[in-house]
Amino acid sequence: MKKEVRLCGKDANKLPVKVSRADFNKYIDPYLSRGKRGPKTSISRYKIFNYVLFVLHTGIQWNGLPIFKKEISWSGIYQHHNRWSKDGSYKNLFETSVIFLKDNNKLELSIIHGDGSNTTAKKGVKESDIRDISIRRD
Repeated sequence: MKKEVRLCGKDANKLPVKVSRADFNKYIDPYLSRGKRGPKTSISRYKIFNYVLFVLHTGIQWNGLPIFKKEISWSGIYQHHNRWSKDGSYKNLFETSVIFLKDNNKLELSIIHGDGSNTTAKKGVKESDIRDISIRRD
């Protein structure tokens, strides 16, 4: 049974590809961790977050990320993404967003897409299409 999460409003079926500075400052920035040591970044966290969104949207390799005027290296963008991913910043942002949408009646949970593309099979195919090659051990 497939279910889909739907947002109400004009952009209900769109995934964000770029976030405005005002929306970033209001909804996203408070939930992203900041570095405690080392020099400050050369560009704003707003730009870094939009670079991350670009990578996630296009599926481009990190080292192929087109950086505007060489303002930061691709590895700097990746390091921010990796830290935010590992320290729970993204999880906190997601959970807070869902709560905000629910509280403002903008989240509809009647349909959720669950295609199982990341679900591992408990029992795979016993044999391959190629003769004499067994994939699974019994």
